[in-house]
Amino acid sequence: MRSSFTRLAAADGSKVLVRGIISNVQLKKQQGARGPSSHSGWRDWLCKSGARRIRMDCALLLLSLLALTGALTPEAPGSCPQRLLGEERRRTCPRPCKTDRDCSNKRQCLCDGQCGLSCVAPARTCPWPLPPGENSVSRLLHPTPSFSALLEVHCKPGFTFPSGLDVTRRRCQGDRQWSGEEPVCTKAETNNPAQKCPLPQEVTDTFDIQGDAAVGTSIRYSCLSGANIVGTSENYCRENQTWQYPHPICKNVHCRPPDEVEQGYVVAVQKTNYEAGFEIHYLCKKNFLLDGPQKVTCLSNGSWSAPPPFCRARCLIPAERSRVVIAGLKRWPFDVTDAMVPHGQNVTFYCKHAQKQCSFSATQTCFDGKLQPPACYLEPTWLQYKLFPHRLVSELEACEPGDVE
Repeated sequence: MRSSFTRLAAADGSKVLVRGIISNVQLKKQQGARGPSSHSGWRDWLCKSGARRIRMDCALLLLSLLALTGALTPEAPGSCPQRLLGEERRRTCPRPCKTDRDCSNKRQCLCDGQCGLSCVAPARTCPWPLPPGENSVSRLLHPTPSFSALLEVHCKPGFTFPSGLDVTRRRCQGDRQWSGEEPVCTKAETNNPAQKCPLPQEVTDTFDIQGDAAVGTSIRYSCLSGANIVGTSENYCRENQTWQYPHPICKNVHCRPPDEVEQGYVVAVQKTNYEAGFEIHYLCKKNFLLDGPQKVTCLSNGSWSAPPPFCRARCLIPAERSRVVIAGLKRWPFDVTDAMVPHGQNVTFYCKHAQKQCSFSATQTCFDGKLQPPACYLEPTWLQYKLFPHRLVSELEACEPGDVE
C-alpha cells in the first residue's frame, strides 16, 4: 500500500507530518459506499466543493479528518542531541542507532530525548489515562499516547510545582514512560509568596524547565522537541527578579561538509549539511599515514570536533651502501620494503670521525615524504662498498664519548 505525505501547520503553530494510509475499506466504512477513496480525493472533494465556508476551512477540515483516522504523528526533529553520559542509569534507553538499518523488527531510528537517536517502535504507547493526581489535572495534547506525544499537567488553583510554575509538559519516551519525574503540586504560599523571575509562555511551551524560578535560584533548560539549545542551558534569577542571561532558543544545528583530505578519503554519506552528533571518518590511500583524528563529530555549536587530518607520504632512505638503524634494528636500506620508511619514523645514520677510525651516529626523522641525511654523512663509493665492506662507516667501531664533539 503506497503512502503519501503532506506537511501542515497545526493550530498551535507547530508542524506536523501527515501520513495518508487509508484503505478503501476504511473509507467505505466511514462514509457508506459514497465519497472519494483516497486522501487526494478527500482533499479535492473538500477544497473544490461549492460550499464557500468549506473552501475557506479546507486545510482545517483535512487536518481534522486525518487526525480522526489516526494518521497524525509528530514530525521527527531534523537533528537529535547525543545520548547523555549516564542517561541509561536514570532510565531505560533503547538501543542506540544512526539509521533505520541499525534497528531490528519494526523499530525505527528516532530521536528519544536525552537518550539521543534510538531504535523505537513508533506504535508503542505510554500509560493513559494516568491515575488522577491529588492536586493536578493531566491533558493529552495528541490523539493517542504514542511515542513522542506530549502530555500537559496543570496544578489546581492554589497549587504549584516546586519550580513555582503551575503547568509542565511530559513526552512519551521509547521506554513507554512519560519523561521527567512524576510532577507533584504543592500548596502555594499565600501569606508571603516567594519573589520569582517571570517565565514567558513561549519559553514554557518550548522548554522542559528543571529547577525553581524564585529569586536566588537557578533553572536548567532542555528542548521539548529534542533539538539543540542555542545559548546558555542554565539561568539564574537575580534579586531584582530579572534573569542573568537571555532565554535560549531551540534550533536544529548543522555542520557544513568537511574539507577533503589530500591523498585520503572522507567516509560519510554525502550531504549538504550534517546534524549535530553526526560522525565522519577519514582514511588514507595506500602507503600514506594518517596524521590527525581518524574520526570527527559535528558539535552542537555547528563546528566539527577537530580540524581534518593529513595523509603523510613515506620517505625514501637516502643511503644505499651503508647500514642504518630503524626501530632499533641495524639494516641495509635494500632490505627495507621499497627502501622507504613511514612518516614520523626516526632513521639513524653513521658518520665517520674526521681524524680517527671510528664512527658516531646522527638521527633524522621522516616528515611527509622528506628525509634528509645528516650533514656529517658521506655515502661510500661503489669501490669502497665492493672491495672494503668491513671498512664502511656503518661497520666501524663506535667512537669514545669524549671523541665526539
